[in-house]
Amino acid sequence: MTADHQLLEQARAWAAEDPDDQTRTELEAVVAAAERGEDTDLADRFAGTLEFGTAGLRGALGAGPNRMNRVVVTRAAAGLAAYLKDTGHAGGSVVIGFDARHNSDVFARDTAEIMTGAGFKALVMPRTLPTPLLAYSIRELGCVAGVMVTASHNPPQDNGYKVYLGDGSQIVPPADIEIAERIAAVGSLADLPRGDAGRLVGEDIVDSYLDTVAGLAEDGPRDLLVVYTPLHGVGGTTVAQVLETAGFDAPYVVEEQEHPDPDFPTVAFPNPEEPGAMDLAMALAEKQGADLVVANDPDADRCAVAVPDAHGWRMLRGDEVGALLAHHLLARGRRGTYANSIVSSSLLGKMAAAAGQPHEETLTGFKWIGRVEGLAFGYEEALGYCCDPEHVRDKDGVSALLLICELAAQAKAAGRGLTDILDDIAHQHGLHATDQLSVRFEDLAEIAATMERLRTTPPTTLGGLAVERAEDLAEGSAALPPTDGLRYTLAEGARVIVRPSGTEPKVKCYLEVVIPVEPGTGGSGVDAARISAVGRLDAIKADLRGAAFGG
Repeated sequence: MTADHQLLEQARAWAAEDPDDQTRTELEAVVAAAERGEDTDLADRFAGTLEFGTAGLRGALGAGPNRMNRVVVTRAAAGLAAYLKDTGHAGGSVVIGFDARHNSDVFARDTAEIMTGAGFKALVMPRTLPTPLLAYSIRELGCVAGVMVTASHNPPQDNGYKVYLGDGSQIVPPADIEIAERIAAVGSLADLPRGDAGRLVGEDIVDSYLDTVAGLAEDGPRDLLVVYTPLHGVGGTTVAQVLETAGFDAPYVVEEQEHPDPDFPTVAFPNPEEPGAMDLAMALAEKQGADLVVANDPDADRCAVAVPDAHGWRMLRGDEVGALLAHHLLARGRRGTYANSIVSSSLLGKMAAAAGQPHEETLTGFKWIGRVEGLAFGYEEALGYCCDPEHVRDKDGVSALLLICELAAQAKAAGRGLTDILDDIAHQHGLHATDQLSVRFEDLAEIAATMERLRTTPPTTLGGLAVERAEDLAEGSAALPPTDGLRYTLAEGARVIVRPSGTEPKVKCYLEVVIPVEPGTGGSGVDAARISAVGRLDAIKADLRGAAFGG
């Protein structure tokens, strides 16, 4: 049997098993085109399977094992059910949430039917709701696991499948590997018992979450003119209700992006970090004379912030928002461990130490941050913030948004803004400036080759600063599990981390420099430090590009 013939047979067998008319018809058309000798993407659709890892599943919608579809989701649900049974959780409750992306509700229903068929109680969220609300519900409802159907801020053609265990945290090794093994062992879909679609969770769980988040805000000023965008996602109603309950006026909402739309028509990528994604919100803020712009990504687990400055509106970096939230919680006396991922700024550690609180670094992802013992606050630079770990052990863009609004209102009442608070922090701890360099590869082998090149011939200087220490994070340490990454500690407090992306075919480099601020110089001193930081970051980036990517 030729490889082409084998591929066609594999595709026909997949189509015969596919319960979805749309993807079955789609695959049959691709097979027919391939039989006519036309160029198709059939080989890519069957080039392995979507890998189940610590982020669950995520990929483009379509037919075949290398796409997100009902067959792949059904197998994932069956594998998860088998894992839960094997680990002593048979008969427990599994809560299932979904966002407004294409097929999210369908994938949620398939998951519920597989869970009930396997003897579990399936609790399905009543409507499209934010990811942090699902994470909240796991512990609140006493579930043994939770599933959220979402691709977060990925492009519109994608969807995903995010798995939590009963502690309310995302899965980490070895659970991901053990679930993946059980997914691979699933036989014919026709042999899987399917039950009913589970029980809808009442709106009272939504109300409980809203009240819990709103309760994070203390009494204080509420005079604040806010512009908000949910970026066509599911956060809009939730955010509006939380702000109202906490005593804020209703925000101005970007009308074109107000309602859930799985096609995300106004943005190239529904990610507030992407260029242009916040343009409509900042234009509305300029028109309304707003004090603050806040945004969520489509499943509302991330929060973006923009502020007015001398040159118009500017987006705050994730590290800046993380520092502001930490400042706010430390000033309140929030005790416990302050944690951030290794690719985030080193500033949080200095702020925590100055307040007499412990600090911990973790690997990237809230699957690690959420598991820090005694966590008081955790964040990562990619706009993710855990402000209430007692209730949500994951990033939560709704609670972060509320606390940023509270801090901004306090600052406004004192005749100041968020940038003034950032200046205060810079005067105390030095200006911590961060940047990124990332390179996308068509050939995935080049990613491994890049990492190997840096391991074999590490740089000795970057941007004129000596590399004082080079660490291979793949070796692990007492503080961190092994991960594919390299960390360079440079002179004068600078730092570089290089790692392959966990979700894209990229190598990402995270840069940080620390510039002291001259005492007594106010905002002008911070501005001077910022100019110096830009030059130093540019120099490090240029040298790093040559060392890692050859140009």
